[in-house]
Amino acid sequence: MCSYRLRPATLADLELLRAWDEQPHVVASDPNDDWNWETELQRSPEWREQLIAELTGRAIGFVQIIDPALEDSHYWGDVPAGLRAIDIWIGRSEDCGRGHGTRIMHLALARCFSAPNVTAVLLDPLASNTRAVRFYERLGFRAVGPRRFGEDDCIVMRLDRDTWAERL
Repeated sequence: MCSYRLRPATLADLELLRAWDEQPHVVASDPNDDWNWETELQRSPEWREQLIAELTGRAIGFVQIIDPALEDSHYWGDVPAGLRAIDIWIGRSEDCGRGHGTRIMHLALARCFSAPNVTAVLLDPLASNTRAVRFYERLGFRAVGPRRFGEDDCIVMRLDRDTWAERL
């Protein structure tokens, strides 16, 4: 039986995360970001969780959950309290397209909405990544609109708590 879980990412995951960062499908989905793993894995700000997704003990993906109202770079701009934002990717291409992303997103969303004050979750896939946009739409996210983040043209997507609860 397959079991999925999310666990905190640690410095022990450094080489794995670096290797995943070099995978063509990961680069294609996040071409202009440097995650500064060496530094960021040693920080634990109250507004962020960096997690490794595991399938029966094998690391298969990465999830970051942030509170965009508190996040220190203000990447999302001036947003109200009660939101979360997720970054997710599957590490190896051979693990893509097998339903892992759906299961991992369900875990991440349950984690986000377990806080009673969280009203919605945001995502920002590249506008050119139509496969990711369709994936998020199947999970109940709706496009809010286009937005440029740094050098990247993205689609901001949102999943409200009510929509998530209806889909459970």
